[in-house]
Order: sequence, then structure tokens, then C-alpha cells
Amino acid sequence: MLYVFDDCTVDASRREVRRADKPIPVEPKVLDLVLYLLANRDRLVSKDELVSAVWNGRIVSDSAISACIHSARVALGDAGAGQRLIKTFPRKGLRFIGNVRDPPSPSIPPTSVADLTVLALPDRPSVAVLPFVADPDQSYFADGVVDEIILALSRMRWLFVIARNSSFTYRDRVVDVRQIGRELGVRYVIEGSVRKSSNRVRITAQLIDAESRLTLTGHRCDSVLGDIFELQDTIVSEMIAVIAPKLEANEINRTRRKPTENLDAYDLYLRGLESYYLWTQPAHELALSFFKQAFALDENFSAACGMAARCYTSRKVNGWMVDREAEVSEARRLSRQAVALGSDDAVALTAAGFTKAHVLGEKAAGRTLVERALRLNPNYSVAWYCAGWIDVWLEDSASALDKFGYAIRYSPIDPMMFNRHAGIASAHFVAGRLDDARLYAMKAIDGRPAFVIALQIAAAACALGGRLAEAREHAAALRRINGDLRVGNAADRFSLHSNTLSKLMEGLRLAGMPE
Repeated sequence: MLYVFDDCTVDASRREVRRADKPIPVEPKVLDLVLYLLANRDRLVSKDELVSAVWNGRIVSDSAISACIHSARVALGDAGAGQRLIKTFPRKGLRFIGNVRDPPSPSIPPTSVADLTVLALPDRPSVAVLPFVADPDQSYFADGVVDEIILALSRMRWLFVIARNSSFTYRDRVVDVRQIGRELGVRYVIEGSVRKSSNRVRITAQLIDAESRLTLTGHRCDSVLGDIFELQDTIVSEMIAVIAPKLEANEINRTRRKPTENLDAYDLYLRGLESYYLWTQPAHELALSFFKQAFALDENFSAACGMAARCYTSRKVNGWMVDREAEVSEARRLSRQAVALGSDDAVALTAAGFTKAHVLGEKAAGRTLVERALRLNPNYSVAWYCAGWIDVWLEDSASALDKFGYAIRYSPIDPMMFNRHAGIASAHFVAGRLDDARLYAMKAIDGRPAFVIALQIAAAACALGGRLAEAREHAAALRRINGDLRVGNAADRFSLHSNTLSKLMEGLRLAGMPE
């Protein structure tokens, strides 16, 4: 079914919107709303009817509905006060009032062949993994690697991943990457190659922005041929560790270029991540606001709900809580909602589990949730690092060190590396290895000089290890950061077992921290 009005064409069967003969990216929910209003343009559509038809009767906030209507108007060129096409009747509903014309005769040729194959981008970052170029005798192995990369990316709920059967239609074809992006309706394309020489294999992969044709990142893996499945697992883990963070970082950069009045739930979520990783109090206040706004726009957005909960872990560890009782209560509410909504969402489960362990003191329950997240997505480095911290608090230092090692392996240039190093320092401190604790605490301090947890571990490890002068320097740095820091309130930021907490407090006393 084609609807033609003004300079717009809406194709219901292809789920496309074109304006001035150019494709317009439209989110699926927005397109559903447009199509419903067009199909019922002979009458007024009430809000309740719209919710029933477009949102399948779910409970939806007024702000989410308003945002969807605004996006529909923008897509059709109807933004502003005029309401030429979608008319709001206060307290009654909506109606499409544009003049819908008959579509052009099928005998009129399209502008170009390419125009027929442009798909609207989905409402999430989208990627297609093309078949890797390989020698004929290695094509089975290359296809296995691509299958595993597709599977690993598909576990990330924030990504829209094209199925294998579609992306493999480009095997042995020379097609411009921009055309592939338009035909498959994706923003990103991953392509690569497999080369074998004797008993060695080299695999390369590149992440490409389909529209600009720019290569965003690349990775090369050299290995010895052995157990095929083990080799595939190793290669895929390395590829995902490089590609997934770059995808997310590029999406964050893309949202910076968007006008704030057009933000949708995912844009708000990405801006929340950007603010969260700045690791300052004003930025975290902003991150919490962005995550909550994103969740308000989409009440099934489990990752946004989980990250809102996780903000309270940072508020605790940095001493930013104002009303502890109220904030702990809010963290409990958000973490429960994140688990209820995101039972198969690794981001939501990790954030909720970490919050339960650190803010609510439910360490065993938190560990269970993070372990579930790792079963869903074993390449998720944040889950490994959160699991490592929980093991520290449970005094399982050996397991903690293993998990921090995985976290670093999966994200070797992470902007939060100081937090990983602080975790490793804490694990060594739990085990009584004071020199190693001091070494990694100093690495954390190099990355973030005002990180209180690292400074406390450094001061205590130095003092208990006989480095009193250095310990006092760290204690003085702690007092400069926050004059209210005392031995007695060390537990306010840590979630350590009582045995380790007693040892930490003893070290802080020796370092000269006031009681």
C-alpha cells in the first residue's frame, strides 16, 4: 500500500518513508504510528486506541507517546506549530489531515535501481557481518568465524544484527559498502579475510561506517592451526573485544552531533554512558538524569534502568550520596526493575547485580546475577570487572584476579582501567600481598589521582608493609580530596568483608588518618 501526500511517499509493504524522493530513516514504532493514522485518516484516533494499536496495549507514558508523535511529524516534514499533516485535537486524539493522492502509475520508472533497495535504519545501532574472504579450502573455517561473530554480536541487545542468510548473499560479489548498508538497512559493516600458510592462519577484520565508507577500527589475529573450535573461540573473543567498544564509542560520538530536542531513548542512554565514564560528580548527576529519561521514554529499556541503578554504586564509592537512605531505596527499586525487565540482557543484569552487591550488601545475589550476565555474553568486559569486585568483597582473591584479568583482556585500552587496577590491588590486599597491592594501587592512582579507593589501599598497604613515609603521603592526599575522610568511615565506600576492613582500618591508622 502506497500513501502519497505533499512531497512524501509512505510504502506500507516495504515500511519506507521517502521525502522529495529521498529515503528518511524512521524508527519502527514511529512508522507504526504513521501507518495507523494514515490507514484511519477518515476519522479521529483517540490516545487509548493509538496505545492499543501501536504499543499493543502496554502501559506507556505520555512523554513516550508525545516523543513518538513528534518524531513522526519530523519524519514527514510536519514539525512546528502548523500541524499540516498530523493534527492534535486536545483531549480527544489525533487525525491525519493531509491530502493523500493516488500513487503514480507503475509504468513510471524509479529514479534509480539503488532507490528501490534503501531500507530505513532501525532504532538501534545496526551491523552486518559479511562473509570473510578466504581460500577455497578455508571457506568453511572462515564461515564458522563469521557465524560466531554474528552470534556474539547478537547477544548484545543494544545492537541490531543482520542474520547470516542475508549478509552471506554478498559472497563473491564486488559491491560498494554504501550500497550494502542501504540494501540491508545498517549503519555499520564488518568485513574481513582469512589467510593460511602452512600451519599458521591470519584473520583480519574491519569495522566500517557504511555511509561514509570510513574504516573505524581493525584487528588482526595470528595463530597456529590446532583445535578448530578452540581457535574460533579465541579469534571471536579478540574480534569482539575490539569491535564492540568501538561501535558503542562511535554511536556516542554520533549522538553529540544531534540536536538535543530530537533525542530518543537510545540517544539519551548513550549520552548517559558518555557522562558516566567521565567519572566526576557533575557528570554522574547528568548520567543518572539521562538514564532515567531514557527509561521514562521506553519503559522496557532494561539497560537504561540498570545503568540508572549502577549510578548509585558510583555515588557510594565516591562519597557523593546526599540522602543515603533514600538513595539506597531508589537503587533497590531500579535494580529490581532491571532484573524483571532484562532477564536476558547482560547489561541490565550486570548493573543490577553490581548494585545489589555494593549498595544493598546482597553480595551472593549480586554475584549470581553477574554470572548469569556472563553466560549470556562472555565477551562483556564490564561484567568480568564487576564480578571481580564482588569476589573481592567475598574475599575470594584468586577468583577476583582471574576475572579482572578477563576484563582487561576483553577491553585492553578501557577508559576505566584505573578501576580494574584498583580491583586487582584490592584482591592482593585481601590475600595479604602488600607489595602487589601497593603496585596496582599506584597504577590506579596514575590513571585517576583522586580515586579514593586506590589511595586508601595504597596508604594501608604501604603502612602495613613498613613504608610509613609513603603511606603518610597517600593519607595526606586523601585528606586534601575530602577533609571528612576518617578511619571510621572507610566502610562507607568499601563493601569489604569485616576481616579485610579491619586490616584496612589498621593500615589507615598507621598512615596517620584521623579516627
